[in-house]
Amino acid sequence: MEYDQLYSTHSDATRKVGAVIQKTVEELSNPSKIELNMMPASRGPLPSVEAVREIVELVKTIVFPEFLDRLRGTRTMLEARLSVSTEKLFRMLSKEISHCIYEKNQGESSSQAAEEGMNVALQLVERLPEIKRLLFTDVQAIYDNDPAAENFGEVILSYPVVQAMVHYRLAHQLVMLDVPVLPRIITELAHSDTGIDINPGAKIGEYFAIDHGTGVVIGETCIIGNHVTLYQGVTLGAKNFTLDGEGHPVNEPRHPILEDHVTVYANATILGRITVGHNTVVGGNIWLTESVPPYSRIVQRCANCNPK
Repeated sequence: MEYDQLYSTHSDATRKVGAVIQKTVEELSNPSKIELNMMPASRGPLPSVEAVREIVELVKTIVFPEFLDRLRGTRTMLEARLSVSTEKLFRMLSKEISHCIYEKNQGESSSQAAEEGMNVALQLVERLPEIKRLLFTDVQAIYDNDPAAENFGEVILSYPVVQAMVHYRLAHQLVMLDVPVLPRIITELAHSDTGIDINPGAKIGEYFAIDHGTGVVIGETCIIGNHVTLYQGVTLGAKNFTLDGEGHPVNEPRHPILEDHVTVYANATILGRITVGHNTVVGGNIWLTESVPPYSRIVQRCANCNPK
C-alpha cells in the first residue's frame, strides 16, 4: 500500500505520526543552555546568505560588464544597465548591512540601524571603481603567471581565484567600513565554492595571483604586498595564540607579512608574525617559521644528493 493511502486511511498511523512530530517540535522549541548562550542578542533578522550570494553576483556584473553582459550594445546602454545594477546593489547592501548593525549595536533602534546601513552601503558603492581597478590587476597577474591561459575572458569566466578575489575585495572593503558578520559570510561562500580560504581582514596588494588555488589559506592579520604569487596548498597561518584571562584567543597580529614580488610554491606553510622579504622564492613543501631577508631562496635540501 502506498504511503499516501496508508496515511489517509489508518487513524492509528495518523495519530502516531502526529504524536512523534508534536513531541519533536516541543523538544526543538525548548533551547538548551548552550543554545541560549549562542542565540542572537536581538530578535531582529540576521543577514540572508542567499541575498549575499546575489550581492556578490551583482558586483561581478558591475565590475566585469564587458565579459558578463551578454546584451552588450552602446556605451549609453551599458551605463543604463550599470545604473540599474548599482542601484539594486545599494538597496540590497543597505538591507543586509543594517541587519548586521542592528544585531551588533544593542539598544539602537531599527530605524537608526537602517540609516547607518544606507550610509555604509553608499560608501561601499563609492569604492566600486577601486575594487574594479584592483580586480583587474589580479586578472593581469593571473594571466601573466599562467602560460595555459589563452585570453583574459578565460581567466575571468573560469578561474576560481577570480571568484575568490571578487569575494575578498568586496569583503575587505566592508571590513574597512567596520561592518560585522557580512564580510566573513562573503569570503566563506568563496571558500566553499573554490577551496580558497581568505580571511576578509587580510591586507592584499595589487597584482595578486594564486595558481590552481585549492587548499590555500590566508589568515586574518596577513599583510601581502604587490606582485605576490601563491600556488595550491599554501598556508599563511598563525604559529600560536595569546589567550586572555578567560582562555579566549586574543585577536592580535599573528600571521605572516609577505613583501612585494614574493612567490610561494605548492604546499608551503608559513606560520607566525614573520616577514618574508621582497623578491623571495619559497619552494614547495617548505615549513617556515622565521623571517627571511629580501632575495632569499628557501628550498628543501636534497636528501639523496651526493655532496660535491
